[in-house]
Amino acid sequence: MRIDSHQHFWNYDPVRDAWIDETMGVIRRDFTPNDLAPILQQNSFDGCIAVQADQSEDETDFLLGLAEKNDFIKGVVGWLDLRADNIEERLHLYNNRPKLVGIRHIVQSEPDDNFMLGTAFQYGIGKLKSFDLAYDILIFPKQLPAAIKLVEKFPDQKFVLDHIAKPLIKDRMLQPWKDQIEELAKAENVLCKVSGMVTEADWKLWEPMDFNPYLDVVFEAFGTDRLMFGSDWPVCLLASDYGRVVDIVQQYMRGFDKDDQEKVFGRNAMEFYGT
Repeated sequence: MRIDSHQHFWNYDPVRDAWIDETMGVIRRDFTPNDLAPILQQNSFDGCIAVQADQSEDETDFLLGLAEKNDFIKGVVGWLDLRADNIEERLHLYNNRPKLVGIRHIVQSEPDDNFMLGTAFQYGIGKLKSFDLAYDILIFPKQLPAAIKLVEKFPDQKFVLDHIAKPLIKDRMLQPWKDQIEELAKAENVLCKVSGMVTEADWKLWEPMDFNPYLDVVFEAFGTDRLMFGSDWPVCLLASDYGRVVDIVQQYMRGFDKDDQEKVFGRNAMEFYGT
């Protein structure tokens, strides 16, 4: 089964979704399961994981509602305030929603590079395992040192790094991202999503070969047992289309055996999220 491990839905709101600025006109509209279903079919995907884009429980409820009505949405990575005093109570409340498979915080937008090392945040992370929930790490490269410390503190928690930590592909910079990815990958409880690359490249001028040095790093560091493909649709539309995003990874893996390809394009996501 082929699973897209990372995509989004939203009913566009110019106030709530202020991060979608004027340069992003192509995604300043609603994106629904009805939009994605034919695209998945055209690209031979059987399902997807829907990931939060807004930091609210309303967002989590919205995505879970879509998942419960659309079988191809295999799981939801939602948002709960991990720093809240009542986080355990909130997790209990959502424990009867089986399609909630993970939690994410938009750490990349936090001004403190060590946000994830805060006492309250770590308390929340420490509660996820008992509810069998994964945690998606969304960061910029400058926050990788904190991510390394976080995953070391919680060796039994399932983590996945979103968008290969958004390296500076447009600037063709590998270091210190490369060394830090290799250090993070030493933690066997961490997987990595091969996603979000085209929007870190030159949106109009990128070539498939631009991504090879970065793919080399994550494939060497994590191996095919700990990588999963994600489209980052519809955000990827800023720089590409769905099929081209899939093709970047498919072409890179054309020399890999079928079993490895099946892991990256679905099996790892299904096992990790328990879908």
